[in-house]
Amino acid sequence: MSVEQIQPSVLQETIARVLGDKARSVTLALGEVTVEVSAANYLQAMQLLRDAPECQFEMLMDLCGVDYSAYKDVGTDGLRFAVVSHLLSIRLNQRVRVRVFCQDDDFPVLDTLSQIWASANWLEREAFDLFGIVFEGHDDLRRILTDYGFIGHPFRKDFPLSGHVEMRYDAEQGRVIYEPVSIEPREITPRIIREDHYGGLH
Repeated sequence: MSVEQIQPSVLQETIARVLGDKARSVTLALGEVTVEVSAANYLQAMQLLRDAPECQFEMLMDLCGVDYSAYKDVGTDGLRFAVVSHLLSIRLNQRVRVRVFCQDDDFPVLDTLSQIWASANWLEREAFDLFGIVFEGHDDLRRILTDYGFIGHPFRKDFPLSGHVEMRYDAEQGRVIYEPVSIEPREITPRIIREDHYGGLH
């Protein structure tokens, strides 16, 4: 038996009521509800979203890091790194997005969600690997996509396109070795060559 999907505006009101002052904002845009919480209230708010009878978000569908970099001065209270999670309630047929900002740009830290949703384990490892966000209380926080000797966090906006080192297998040494980057910098946006007076512009 299928459950009829709740109206987004009703879900917005419900979540605002359940979270109370633990939510910084509960907004509705393009038919989707987004909750923003502070780092201090993150764990408690997520526990409520899972356990409250009106919410029952039993599944953490996705969790990813975000680097606002140059955009951090526009609507982010000057903070650079955030984590965005997508929650699903199968029982109540509803979804919500949750955003939380790390309070320290130099050492971004948040509580782990792995004790609330087991699926957070690898998702948080990915956010740690690619963005350098540390999840306090995580049982096994180590890189998951890059190799063990990788330097830096490649999804940060200030990470160089060519990286810091390159690796190859050396047959003589019988192992993988790391060397300085030898490829030349590339242009991402191709040059567009136009004729004079193209499109009637002078």
